[in-house]
Amino acid sequence: MTPNRPVYTDNDPQGELTTLNLGPTHPATHGVFQNVLQMDGERIVSGVSTIGYIHRAFEKIAEHRPFYQITTLTDRLNYCSSPINNMGWHMTVEKLLDIKTPKRVDYMRVIVMELSRIADHLICNGILGVDTGAFSGFLYLMEEREHIYEIFEEVCGARLTTNIGRIGGFERDFNEITFQKIKKFIKNFPPILKEFEALFNRNRIFIERTSGVGAVSPEVAMSYSWSGPILRATGVDYDVRVNEPYASYEDFDFEIPVGTTGDVYDRFILRNEEMWQSLRIIEQALEKIEKEPKGVFHADVPEFYLPPKEQVYNNMEALIYHFKIVMGEVETPKTEVYHAVEGGNGELGFYLVNDGGRTPYRLHFRRPSFINYQMYAPMSGGMLLSDAIINMSSLNIIAGELDA
Repeated sequence: MTPNRPVYTDNDPQGELTTLNLGPTHPATHGVFQNVLQMDGERIVSGVSTIGYIHRAFEKIAEHRPFYQITTLTDRLNYCSSPINNMGWHMTVEKLLDIKTPKRVDYMRVIVMELSRIADHLICNGILGVDTGAFSGFLYLMEEREHIYEIFEEVCGARLTTNIGRIGGFERDFNEITFQKIKKFIKNFPPILKEFEALFNRNRIFIERTSGVGAVSPEVAMSYSWSGPILRATGVDYDVRVNEPYASYEDFDFEIPVGTTGDVYDRFILRNEEMWQSLRIIEQALEKIEKEPKGVFHADVPEFYLPPKEQVYNNMEALIYHFKIVMGEVETPKTEVYHAVEGGNGELGFYLVNDGGRTPYRLHFRRPSFINYQMYAPMSGGMLLSDAIINMSSLNIIAGELDA
């Protein structure tokens, strides 16, 4: 998996081995998880990954919550791009209930999801630079993430755990300030991203630190069920937005960047390219929204979409719908569905088994970080500890998504 780097085993006569606990509180682990490493000097002989330090039983909690109350649980999965989690869950319920959303709603969702993807990649690539000893790029990007969070604040009033949107669409329309902030961001961000790339892409020190580290073949990556940027970095052009389109992604013209070696450097370059493609998608979405009827921000499904409070207080029919939705009095199909979206780290899926009640009978989150991380310990064998740190950084393992 790691070319030109020797792989040691427990039987190697390299002298006495040292046990090193990398985590669960070590800052280099990027989260609350642990790797128990057997070290021969600075080289890793073997390791065992341990998770569970922030286990919150989200799937079990979801079995006791109505559909619309599960949105706040999805926020806490990949909290670097929580709106993607929110939208993925809403679309899963819409698939269960056979709800068709208007095009304008789809385009609004695409804008929010692509902004979230950019924010996620900003975190990953910015911190990868820090882990290789370059702090300046991180500071450049964090200011841009703030601008994205300001857009989220304007849409829903929250920044990190957004609870954004509703089953059937959004709780409110994008106001003019939101559109102004989005347009300002896609105008101002490209020069910043170019400057960030100029700091790293052809930087000799950065290339020597990342090139060849953690290289993975397409066959091995797929055997571990990898997805997202780290899979595409190996040369596999799988992207849920293209292979299983949702939210009208089929209406957009964009490219899927792919790598060649699947190493840390390829993952870094690929995420930068994906940010350019996200900007391209957002620009198209803004143009498409202009052609759709204004004021449309949710599907016409009163039996599942909570009516505005002012209507509930003054209209008997709205009050009845509100009561029936909150109390779970609306019948739902007895079936099971799976829906996936392209999250920041790969295929984020929701497997929902429904028995017709007010809560899911069973709900399973396919968390890409959980699946991607299982390969970390095996691929670390033979690496220097310093290489293993930046390898973990390039996988972008988010603890909340790892540990649900």
